[in-house]
Amino acid sequence: MKVIVCVDDDALITQLLNFQLTKHVDSNEVMIESINDPERFFQLSDELENIGVELKLMIVDYQMPKMNGAELIRSIKTKYPSMKFIMLSGQANAVVVDDLVQEGLIHTFFHKPWNEDELMIAVNEYLN
Repeated sequence: MKVIVCVDDDALITQLLNFQLTKHVDSNEVMIESINDPERFFQLSDELENIGVELKLMIVDYQMPKMNGAELIRSIKTKYPSMKFIMLSGQANAVVVDDLVQEGLIHTFFHKPWNEDELMIAVNEYLN
């Protein structure tokens, strides 16, 4: 089982992502987890490892309280080097995004509001 983790401090965004992903992925092969506090990821990742699933993809917001998306990705990448990251944001600037791409930390960036079909193409590419 593969896992997609959606991280955004706005619960409406994570609900929308969950709804869109559910329409496009096979629930027998892919689990979708949504969290609104980036620091919660570390507890969630331990729980998921205990049940033997593969953390495959994270869709993450840039601007969040406590920890921005770039900081979260940097803290995760050392433990999960093969995990892929898609960033969604209405507030990340081009320099930040370019730096993350150059460092190999994010694989795709979408401005909010995003195009569902384009997002799902990227999601399916990273899951396979």
